[in-house]
Amino acid sequence: MENKKNKEDKYLEVVFKLLYLIIALMIFVGLFVYINVAGVPDMLKPGEELVYADAKDTISKKDEIKSDLWQAPDTLDIAKEPNAEQIFYGRSLVKKTSLYLGPNGIVAHSSNGMNCQNCHLDAGTKPFGNNYSGVASTYPKFRERSGAMENIYKRVNDCFERSLNGKALDTLGKEMQAIKAYIVWLGKDVKKGEKPKGAGLVELKYMSRAADVEKGQIVYVEKCLSCHGTKGEGKMNTDNLAYQYPPLWGEHSYNDGAGLFRLSRFAGYVKANMPFGAKHDNPQLTDEECWDVAAFVNSQVRPKKDLSKDWPKISGKPVDHPFGPYADKFSEKQHKYGPFEEIAVLKKKNSKK
Repeated sequence: MENKKNKEDKYLEVVFKLLYLIIALMIFVGLFVYINVAGVPDMLKPGEELVYADAKDTISKKDEIKSDLWQAPDTLDIAKEPNAEQIFYGRSLVKKTSLYLGPNGIVAHSSNGMNCQNCHLDAGTKPFGNNYSGVASTYPKFRERSGAMENIYKRVNDCFERSLNGKALDTLGKEMQAIKAYIVWLGKDVKKGEKPKGAGLVELKYMSRAADVEKGQIVYVEKCLSCHGTKGEGKMNTDNLAYQYPPLWGEHSYNDGAGLFRLSRFAGYVKANMPFGAKHDNPQLTDEECWDVAAFVNSQVRPKKDLSKDWPKISGKPVDHPFGPYADKFSEKQHKYGPFEEIAVLKKKNSKK
């Protein structure tokens, strides 16, 4: 009996040892996974800790970048403003310009049928979508194009005369006052003199070559034609009062005095906003595709504007201003299509003299 009991005790001892071993092994595996997958900082090797810290910093910086972009105030807050009706009307004018001021406008016939928000996306609120965030904070300001101080009225009328290929609005009229009120309201939280992050357009790096019209045509056919048409004619809404997708050339598009007629402006606009659904942090085209499609679109026939009073100081012209005369030796063709880098280098050098 005693031998049998001793055997049973030894058997239980072995079983318990095995259980302890299994438990210890499970604890070890658990700790290993916890350390290497969860990445507990105080249990990592120095090199691993640094990698983990970098990852955390990257995440926090990414969040910071997102929150650092200008965000438009909530339109529901317009109702709280003493001039709420005026601001709402201004917003409506920006969204539905053609309804009020287009060729068949119910107020006047002052534009080509495009809407302000065809260029200033989401009623001037989209980051890097040509938004209005920095307008009220930076105007009045001196502009090289006119060679004079300009106020918001002048800036708005520039858009009507160039991008909308139309007529200037009466600066004291109801429509201009409403548009200004909306623009001022959008920028109400921006400090005077500041231009918030996300204002304007994405600045693309210059290519080492000229933008290619033929390559741009390929991009247009593949990515743009379905909305803007085979002849760049755009697509009208069913009410035939405004464009769902604006014309990119032809008699109803922007004229050759518009900002988008400069390749850098058009390419930057496309990068962050086109094709439909693209965003500054989720573009759909490469930089080269943007430059090339800009060259193709801006090589097409469009309305002309008298530019004889523009750029009274020719040395102030941007490197991609497509019309001479210039203060440098480069051709009109190179100023329109590039390459722009050598023009920019010379311009910067001359500005320091």
